[in-house]
Amino acid sequence: MANKVYSTAAEALDGLLFDGMTIAAGGFGLCGIPELLISALRDAGVKDLTVYSNNAGVDDFGLGILLQTRQVKKMCASYVGENAEFMRQYLSGELELEFNPQGTLAERMRAGGAGIPGFYTRTGVGTVVAEGKEHKEFDGETYVLERGIRTDLSIVKAWKGDAQGNLIYRKTARNFNPMVATCGKVTVAEVEEIVPVGSLGADAIHTPGIFVQRIIQGPHEKRIEQRTTRPA
Repeated sequence: MANKVYSTAAEALDGLLFDGMTIAAGGFGLCGIPELLISALRDAGVKDLTVYSNNAGVDDFGLGILLQTRQVKKMCASYVGENAEFMRQYLSGELELEFNPQGTLAERMRAGGAGIPGFYTRTGVGTVVAEGKEHKEFDGETYVLERGIRTDLSIVKAWKGDAQGNLIYRKTARNFNPMVATCGKVTVAEVEEIVPVGSLGADAIHTPGIFVQRIIQGPHEKRIEQRTTRPA
């Protein structure tokens, strides 16, 4: 059995990176993001990236740090808010942006991972999202063709994993991660804890290890994007 466990994020990405590559990244806002692998991407200096993710984090955390260093050429995302640099680069023409509704983006990733090249959806019909895409009528309703996403690399964050790459996500930190884990030619996972093989119940596993080629364990800041408190 191939060794999937690596000591650091940099080691886990070694030999996988090249300029102009496509990357799918899990997370929603700052929840469940592969923060260690994102930092390693920044440190590696790889550029002209096309990144598929729900959003680009905030200015100084998450995928936002790759925007700061101008390593991202194109973002395919559902949401721009909370990131002033993302907005600035897009409005100034420095960054290509492809908007996708959240459900469509998630399904595009799932479809790519399942070997489905495309699917039809009603979401976005009649809007800028559907411009330039094939339309087809089913049962009197118009649908738009969306392509499945297949990337050079997927990076995900999980709660627990084992040496075979089986992963369990925790609560809402699951978000886009299961779909992202399937759509990369190579998937690298970072987890809070690597547990012995066999200790994860088969019915509890969210991502089977067959989708994961490399895994690391490390400390996570898990920053809160919008901290809301009640008066005492």
